[in-house]
Amino acid sequence: MALPTFVDRVTLYVSAGRGGNGVASVHREKFKPLGGPDGGNGGPGGSVILRVDPDVTTLIDYHHSPKRQAEHGGHGAGAHRNGAHGSDLVLPVPDGTLVSTRDGEVLADLVGAGTELVIAAGGRGGLGNAALASAKRKAPGFALLGEPGDELEIVLELKVVADIGLVGFPSAGKSSLIAAISRARPKIADYPFTTLVPNLGVVRAGDTTFTVADVPGLIEGASEGRGLGHEFLRHIERCAALVHVIDPASIEPGRNPVDDLDVIENELARYGGLEDRPRLVALNKVDVPDGREIAEMTVEELRGRGLRVFLVSAASGAGLKELTFAMAEIVAAARAARPVVEAERIVLRPRGADETGDFTITETDQGWRVRGTKPERWVRQTDFSNDEAVGFLADRLNRLGIEEKLVRLGAEEGDAVLIGAEENAVVFDFKPGIEAGAEMLGRRGEDQRFDHSRPAARRRRAIDEAMDDRGENETRADVARRHDQPVKGGSGIGPMSYEIGGREDPDRVEQDPGE
Repeated sequence: MALPTFVDRVTLYVSAGRGGNGVASVHREKFKPLGGPDGGNGGPGGSVILRVDPDVTTLIDYHHSPKRQAEHGGHGAGAHRNGAHGSDLVLPVPDGTLVSTRDGEVLADLVGAGTELVIAAGGRGGLGNAALASAKRKAPGFALLGEPGDELEIVLELKVVADIGLVGFPSAGKSSLIAAISRARPKIADYPFTTLVPNLGVVRAGDTTFTVADVPGLIEGASEGRGLGHEFLRHIERCAALVHVIDPASIEPGRNPVDDLDVIENELARYGGLEDRPRLVALNKVDVPDGREIAEMTVEELRGRGLRVFLVSAASGAGLKELTFAMAEIVAAARAARPVVEAERIVLRPRGADETGDFTITETDQGWRVRGTKPERWVRQTDFSNDEAVGFLADRLNRLGIEEKLVRLGAEEGDAVLIGAEENAVVFDFKPGIEAGAEMLGRRGEDQRFDHSRPAARRRRAIDEAMDDRGENETRADVARRHDQPVKGGSGIGPMSYEIGGREDPDRVEQDPGE
């Protein structure tokens, strides 16, 4: 089986790189066994980028290799070492490539050399425990996981960017005409459907240089899938003008130039979107006696329709100069009216589940489903084998207001809560931190007792302050004993703040009244 050399439509599976995981690490060195968290962050994954390359004219590379993946990000390490960034994967595409989903939704139209489309963004790297440390959580024993990169299936469709499009019946001489006015050398033969792929040629007329493309032979019913023309009609959508190439010397019965023009125009109208393109008519093969005679008989009728008609011969070169200058005139006018197209960088951002807020909660048969950019991302970053990481996730969800909204909607303890889309949701059992109308004062995983000074710490600070007033020969132990003694006429400070033998002394023994 012959391999295709021209491919103008492919289905491509792209996967961005996954972000690297953060690491939980504690700095250690001699005499500093617990030097604080020093875990680095994971590196972001590489993105998949489509870039218009003028040297690329076909999508054949993606026909043979339809799956492409960018590089993953590196994992973090101790000593505050962050993971490496995954390399972006740049895929060159021809100028005029249309990017869409399998459902037909157009994502981007890539026109202009250097135009880029970030079709799949790389996943974010996870934070290490050094980045997660705070005043409340000084030494986190966990880190965040890297996020997976985007994965999607796209359709690349090439619409050739040409200034002039040649249309006409098979064997009308379109390929011969391109070969005569440019350096293109398409396959030429005397049988129908010789041309199986669009041909491009570069033409220079005066100071104007432009490109000409031909569409493989159109026949009646092409817009409905007959013949080959329906496969390539998309390639003339970007043309500034159309040239009807008509063979007045055709020997097929029932054929004449006017009817051929009407058939092609009918197919173009049924295809749609080409009504505003200027038309030129090239009556080809006038070097043949019968061809010139029939062309001269029909030229006035065609001009009566407001069309510019040229009698040309691709074989002898007759009339080609006038035709090419007429093409150049239309192209120059179209370029002058067209805005300048500059290379741009387009980044696709998937729409969140709720475009007006951070999250939504809906009651389903499976339970309460939570959708939103933040909660779904936080779930992907969580290491569920680490209890502290799970507590941190619960903290974040609570601060976002998910618990409060669930209680307000009527969720009860033990209800299933699903976070994420149906195909990859994570399920939790609802255990609210709001009980009897009183909100918990602390965060999960935190001990509120650490918010208050302990008695031993208060005593130590008091002794430190008293050291400034110590006697000449007093040691710290003497100051401590003096600090612990009760103040005369009152209660002292510390664990022995009572008078020995007094009423506050727990070892005091009452005298026997009989003594």
